[in-house]
Amino acid sequence: MLTNISKKINDVVTASEQVGEEMNPSYEVIRQAIDSNSISELSAEELKNTQDLFLSGTDKYRELLAQIKGLKAPAKVMGIHKKLEKSFVLYVEGCQEMVDSINVEANSVNEEMFNASEAKQDEATDSISFCIQRVTQLVLGK
Repeated sequence: MLTNISKKINDVVTASEQVGEEMNPSYEVIRQAIDSNSISELSAEELKNTQDLFLSGTDKYRELLAQIKGLKAPAKVMGIHKKLEKSFVLYVEGCQEMVDSINVEANSVNEEMFNASEAKQDEATDSISFCIQRVTQLVLGK
């Protein structure tokens, strides 16, 4: 049972990483524009495409979260499973906040909101990594 949940969590993490890799180039464009004070140089089409991509990615993360919530964790990993679930919820929230920071109509990005969402995602990622390591340790009996 433990190896089964570990495999399912690993599958979710792998899928999550793939989604992140798809979005990263667009994220980098926004990040560089914020850092160089050049958001206004991005076209409305570029912002719309980025927002659409981020929204699609966030929807995929929601599907992955549903998979995590649907796992039946054995007692040995129940606590860490709940922590993983909460961390993934925060990650998805941070992703949605990043989507919401992009205002296509105003051709702008709310930098404070974008930065806060980035920090929220980073913090959640750290917690998710910890949870995955812990589940692995429990599965391997370390």
